[in-house]
Amino acid sequence: MSQDSVRLFLTHVAHGVLRGVGGLSLLLVAFGCASSEVGFRHGAVVSANRIASEVGRDVLQRGGNAVDAAVATAFALAVTHPVAGNIGGGGFLVAALPDGTATTFDFRETAPAAATDDMFLDADGNYDPERHHWGALAVGVPGSVAGLFLAHQTLGVLAWADVVAPAEQLARDGFVIGKPLANSLKFVLDSMRQYPASLDQFSRNGAPLGPNDRLVQRNLADTLARIRDHGPSGFYEGPTAALLVAEMRRLGGRISHDDLSTYRAVERAAVRSFYRGLEVIGMPPPSSGGALIAEALNILEGFPAHHLQRTSTDLHRLVESMRRAFADRALHLGDRDFVDVPVEQLVSKEYAAELRRTIGERASVSSPESFIWRAESPETTHLSVVDKNRLAVSLTTTLEQSYGSRIVVPGAGFLLNNEMGDFNPKAELTTRKGLIGTSPNLVAPKKRMLSSMSPTILRRDEMPLLVIGSPGGRTIPNTVLQVIVGVVDQGLTVQEAIDAPRLHHQWLPDRILVEKGALTAPHRAELEARGHRIEERSGRQGAAMGIAVRGTPGKTWLHAGVDPRRAGAGAAGY
Repeated sequence: MSQDSVRLFLTHVAHGVLRGVGGLSLLLVAFGCASSEVGFRHGAVVSANRIASEVGRDVLQRGGNAVDAAVATAFALAVTHPVAGNIGGGGFLVAALPDGTATTFDFRETAPAAATDDMFLDADGNYDPERHHWGALAVGVPGSVAGLFLAHQTLGVLAWADVVAPAEQLARDGFVIGKPLANSLKFVLDSMRQYPASLDQFSRNGAPLGPNDRLVQRNLADTLARIRDHGPSGFYEGPTAALLVAEMRRLGGRISHDDLSTYRAVERAAVRSFYRGLEVIGMPPPSSGGALIAEALNILEGFPAHHLQRTSTDLHRLVESMRRAFADRALHLGDRDFVDVPVEQLVSKEYAAELRRTIGERASVSSPESFIWRAESPETTHLSVVDKNRLAVSLTTTLEQSYGSRIVVPGAGFLLNNEMGDFNPKAELTTRKGLIGTSPNLVAPKKRMLSSMSPTILRRDEMPLLVIGSPGGRTIPNTVLQVIVGVVDQGLTVQEAIDAPRLHHQWLPDRILVEKGALTAPHRAELEARGHRIEERSGRQGAAMGIAVRGTPGKTWLHAGVDPRRAGAGAAGY
């Protein structure tokens, strides 16, 4: 065997071409997954919407890099994927550069300057979930436009107007909607009826849009044109800002002109760790994903690299790693500009070893009274991009709930988020049902709320191996974690790892949520015998979108994995 052949063989092992064996393959068949990877030679984009992915692909073919394509795709998703794509929300972008460096961009929403620590309480001082999650009080200051602009100005190569223009044209010309979007809009239509601009934009005179109808969004197109021509000032100042603030005043929200004009996205150093020799690049706080995933992987690294879901012991260890990481999320994580977050400790190998020693043969007990081990809405969207130079971008963006607050800004055509619901609602209100009242994530003026979004990149030396992320609220870190374990430990392709059934544990409530078909009867019985409480979830967990890079330097292929859980998602490349 030649030296090149040996090197290619070893690379294939590391990149997951050799397949795992054993019980997992049977579970995949039982789960009904029949997806297949799509391979590209030069560049690839995978997102929750095929049209948006094609916009990104076209940008790559015109000479843009992965950041240009990611920004163009994100703006296109604001048009074609209104359930989560947005310019009225926020998100995070992780970039791994060909020179071996990495960086991140934080454009998480912030609380308005007029936010107070009692804004989610009723007149009697009791927590009011309606005020917390719905209506104008739940709207945070949007960050998407500022963040996408900062990433583009820092790393992009095409003109700004060239990456925004495709989305503006899509909104102005319209696009034919498919059955998934038609069904989704029909489902939320009643909740939009209280907002005339929302009803006008997403219905036909109050009647649901159907498959094959054309969705034209001229007000959104005008807003995108202002962003195209003037950058962030076309959103945070001028006509768009005036329309947004007027709607806030009408509905009793707290976002002001000053909140908009002073909003800033931030470039931050990535959370970097290693798992079985591979570099893991994640998002720092206010994302919980980077630290949480690194902590869980560090715990798992001390156990043999068995095939996940092959034995109840492997599942038990996975769940206990999740439990500990999520307890630390509740205790420590928040906006690092406001609170001291011990990220370096949380992602250290020494701390993981300490936690690993606390994992016994039976389930630990999650308690809102104690964090001592010794004794987010699912509607987010993720896109992954790799270009011909192997610059990799992992970008997750969200409105919080599906269609966010359901409020379309009259005359501006974009949906507003309801991200204030991601703040802890009241100090010390931590319950076994999952409410968290720890101090790091309590609301404060100008503060960014904690997020579970987890855009992540795995790399060996200077070559990206896996670009991955997912929607799914608090399940996001665990979804990304399981895809990583599938590729690295099980030897699965990215598509197989995405297809595989998932489970979730978030410390509180103290239960394992599993997708239908994720556990065999013997595995379930063994886990219950260990003291675990198991609940089968009614829907699916997440919708991961990933790209794996395989081959030898200079001879790599891009393999795109699209989650079958999300109808309408698609990959595009060349």
